[in-house]
Parts: sequence; structure tokens; C-alpha cells
Amino acid sequence: MQKHNFFAGPSILPQEAIDSTIEALKNFAGTGISLASISHRSKEFDAVMNDAVALFKEILNIPEGYSVIFLGGGASLQFAMVPFNLMKSKAVYVNTGTWANKAMKEAKLFGEVVEIKNPDYFSLPKNFNVPQDADYIHITTNNTIYGTEYRTDETYGIPVVADMSSDIFSRPVDVSKYDLIYGGAQKNLAPAGVTFVIVKDEILGKTDRKIPTMLDYRTHTKENSMFNTPPVIPIFTALETLKWIKANGGTEGMLKRNNEKADTLYAEIDRNPLFKGTVAIEDRSIMSVCFIMNDEYKHLEEEFMAYTKTLGMVGLKGHRSVGGFRASLYNALGIESVNALVNAMKDFENRKK
Repeated sequence: MQKHNFFAGPSILPQEAIDSTIEALKNFAGTGISLASISHRSKEFDAVMNDAVALFKEILNIPEGYSVIFLGGGASLQFAMVPFNLMKSKAVYVNTGTWANKAMKEAKLFGEVVEIKNPDYFSLPKNFNVPQDADYIHITTNNTIYGTEYRTDETYGIPVVADMSSDIFSRPVDVSKYDLIYGGAQKNLAPAGVTFVIVKDEILGKTDRKIPTMLDYRTHTKENSMFNTPPVIPIFTALETLKWIKANGGTEGMLKRNNEKADTLYAEIDRNPLFKGTVAIEDRSIMSVCFIMNDEYKHLEEEFMAYTKTLGMVGLKGHRSVGGFRASLYNALGIESVNALVNAMKDFENRKK
């Protein structure tokens, strides 16, 4: 039975990237040595690192003056590294949900945090005033738990930092409008274990505090992510995923692909009397589609979940803080999986009429 992988992360990756990684684990670049055992200082892996950085810059059209680095620790470590490196006294955090909250908590250890949020997380703050004396503004572009997403790139008069863990490479991004972009790679890029950071070089080294070596972005930009042993396997898979993205139309191709999937699923959610969306229509994410049963059908949620599992669907259970269902439509998920879910929703409706 075909599996339809809607997990929020670690999540679906291109089969081509998985297959290439499997072969490299057996025999990396013709060396006769497994990728899991290769020295990160070898010329073969050095080529992987250089190619991954180059393709990252090419696909996102990253301007001169930015570095791309690969680190460990996940986005959660970046919650602390960002203010450690960038905050002098005050920063603005747009609080759009769980991950923004976690980032904000770490930032409060380093200075004043100005919080911008709506009364709930089912819509996004917009047209807000930004204190121009703040060191930066931090946004989380896609919110996997609540299903909202900022899908345009804005300027705020101060440096912009964005957590793009769950929507990087899903659409074209004007990197020039950001001073730092980071994210865990385990959604659209690679297996868990590597974190990407895109940073404008000129913003670094402006704080007076002493930064531990491993937590200083300059350590890693100077050493091309090789100051310590990098996570070689996820970086290799990231390179193979980047090749797949480029071969499938780049970020423009991903946006077309993702819009088709999201439009198809949202149309069924809006049509089907058993289901309803959870967030403001104008703020709906194309990566993280969250929905629930209408009130009169709440008692059928577990039954519907069990039904989808019989059809090979996994990862549809909503986050425990929201409930209901969540379909993660990351780049590598095919339209056939979305169609399978839509058909399941229609079939379930017919059974319950």
C-alpha cells in the first residue's frame, strides 16, 4: 500500500535524495567508504559542502555579502544564538505561536523584548508599529501548529530575522529584505540533525558581549561550517534535495506545486460539511493545513483518523494544543497524496450522511 506522509517533521523528502543518500552510505563518491565513516576534511566531502552552499545561494538568489552556514542544535539553538549575536539592548518579536514563544523566551535572557501578537494564534498580526530603536525584529514565517503563514517579504526599518524552518524553499524569497534567516532542515531540506543559517555578514560583531566560540556566527562563517565536525549525512541529503528542487523549477516550481496542493485541500475543507478550517482565510499556510470537525461531528474525529490510516495516511493528527487534523504539504509531497486525502474526506462524508 502506498503511504501518504503528512508528518510535520521530520517529514517527507524527495525519494531521489533518499536513494542517493542510501547509496552514499554504502559507497560515498566512489571512495569505497561509507558516507557515515568519511572524514569531513576529505576532498570528497569538502566538495559536498561547497556545492550545497553554492546551490543554496543559487536557488534562493542570495545577494553578495551573505554567508550560508550549516550548524547543529536545531532551530531551538538559534533561538538563543540570534540574540546572543545581534541584540544589544532591545528586540521586537512577533508572537504567532509556540515556536515564536520559545524564541522570545530565549531573547529575554539578553535584553528587552517588545512583543507583538493578536489575541489568539488563528490570525497573523499585520500593519503593526515597530520601534525603530530596536536591534532587530524576529518573525516566524510559517506556524506548523496553528497553520498560519507570512507569504510575503516585508521591511520594517530595522534588521529582520526570520525562522523559516518549515517553509524554506517553498516559494521565492527576497533574501535582501532579511538580515538573518534560519531553520531546522527536517521539513523541506534534509533529515533532522542540521540547521541552516543565512546571515548578512555586516551585521555580525556589533555587540559588546563576549560570545562563546561555538555560539559566534563568525566562527562558522570564517570556517565554512567546518570549525567542528558538521553533520555530514544530513548535509549530503540537503545537497541532493537542492538538486531535486532545481530540477523541478526551483522555488517558482515549488510555489506552483504547493499552491496546487493547498488550494485542492482547502477547497474540500470549505466544501465538506463535516470539516472546517481553523485560521483566518487570508492567513492560511500552504505548508501546514490545520482543520477540525464541525461541532456537530466532533465525535467522529477518531473514527476519521482511523479511516485515513487504513488508506495509508500517516501524520494527520493535529498538535495536542490544537487538536483536529494537520496535513503538512511540504515540497516533496505529491498531489496524489492530497487527492487521496480529499477523496477520503468525501467518502467519509458520504458514509455519514
